[in-house]
Amino acid sequence: MRQNLERRMMLRGRASCLAVFVLALALVAPCTESLAQAAGHVHARIVKAGLLIGGGAGSGVLTYRGKTYPFKITGMSVGITAGATIGRLDGWASGIRDVSDFAGTYSSVGGGFALVGGANGVQLRNEKGVNMVLRGPKAGLELAANISAITISLK
Repeated sequence: MRQNLERRMMLRGRASCLAVFVLALALVAPCTESLAQAAGHVHARIVKAGLLIGGGAGSGVLTYRGKTYPFKITGMSVGITAGATIGRLDGWASGIRDVSDFAGTYSSVGGGFALVGGANGVQLRNEKGVNMVLRGPKAGLELAANISAITISLK
C-alpha cells in the first residue's frame, strides 16, 4: 500500500513538471498573425441615377485590422429603376482573409424607394466570398427593383 502511494505521488510530480514545461513552451513560442478571417468596417458614399438601366459611382473607406484602405465604387443595375439618389452606407464586410479579397465584383438583388429621403440597405457578396451588409440614409427620388453588379477597387 505504501508503494502504491509513493508511485502515485511520483506520477503526479512528473505530470506537474510536464504541465509546467508545456506552459513555458507556449509562452516563449513565437506568435504568428492569425490567418483567420476578420471583419472590416465599411463606410461609403454613393451617387446613383437611372431610368430602366441605372449607374452609380462613389468612394469609401474600409477599416480592417486597424488600418484604413480607401476604395472606389462603380456599379450598374438592370430592372425597374427611376430617379437619382445620394446615399451614405455604413456596415461590415466579413470573410476577408487578406485586404485584397475586398476588391472585386459584388452582386445584389434588391429594391428601394426614396421620396426626398429614405433608408438604404444592401447585402452584397463577391467572387472571393466576402460578404457586406450596409445600411444608411439616402436623399433624392428613386423607385428601384433590380439586379446590381458593383465593382470595388482599392485605391
